Amino acid sequence: MSKYLVTGGAGFIGSNLTEQLLTEPEAEITIVDDLSMGLKSNIPDSLRVTFIEHSITDHAFMSQLLVDGQFDYIVLLAAIASVADSVERPYETHQVNQEANLNIIETLRAKQIPFKKLFFSSSAAVYGELPEMPKREDQAVQPLTQYAVDKYATERAIINYSRLYDMPMVCVRFFNVYGPKQNPKSPYSGVLSIIMDSLMNDKPFTFFGDGSQTRDFVYVGDVISAIVGLLHTPAAKADVFNIANGKQTALMTVAKQLETLTGKHLNASFKPERAGDIHDSYADASKIDQFGFMIHTPLATGLAQYVDSVK
Repeated sequence: MSKYLVTGGAGFIGSNLTEQLLTEPEAEITIVDDLSMGLKSNIPDSLRVTFIEHSITDHAFMSQLLVDGQFDYIVLLAAIASVADSVERPYETHQVNQEANLNIIETLRAKQIPFKKLFFSSSAAVYGELPEMPKREDQAVQPLTQYAVDKYATERAIINYSRLYDMPMVCVRFFNVYGPKQNPKSPYSGVLSIIMDSLMNDKPFTFFGDGSQTRDFVYVGDVISAIVGLLHTPAAKADVFNIANGKQTALMTVAKQLETLTGKHLNASFKPERAGDIHDSYADASKIDQFGFMIHTPLATGLAQYVDSVK
């Protein structure tokens, strides 16, 4: 039997991960989520899933849960996930995205709680506007918002704890994840889910900029394969990996593809770019590829699967 703790497990990535973990015959999953962006309806209905509605910023609660739970695998996905939101609420972002996670790893260290692997989700936002492309894990970083600062600080803390105290922990930098269960009504949504919602429900959509900004869009199924692979690969520790498709695609190009797939026209308008938004980003994914478990679903295939799930 394997026991998993997933923070943010009612969210987009967390709920897809939980579905995958349930394919392991004896896996037991505990989810902690305050439902600020996740949906209880996302959580699979299974006797092997325990859902706790609670904030990870309650340090005493989380520490006691780690002591009592004796989890084999700990997956830290809970976050204030919107860059724009972090500009509005910098300290609250810091409490969720850094302080809460530091409490978790310090509890594991101080109380010498045994576990097999801890996984932390950082972000491509740490790279900022530095011009070198594609983004490699060994490049300089330039975090431009509190969101990016906290993600980078937490990943460095986890890597250092892993090295200093011989704790099996690993970090990743997600690029632009898309796919089923992404909530378009959340202020934290990925841009593709908002475009999809606009297309399916004839709502207006606003491009911040001219639509030429580029992103590395990675299908959620590929992300899940990476998380599970890293959890079960002992050699992957005290390090950070890009989780991406390794392709650069303009937002306007993706919008046109979604128009074609849905047979609908996007009612688009344009506003100036927002503070903290990055114009261009795509990844070198060769470091994660060395392990052999990372899947790279072509964008056209992933978009078609996503449209099918929404329809």
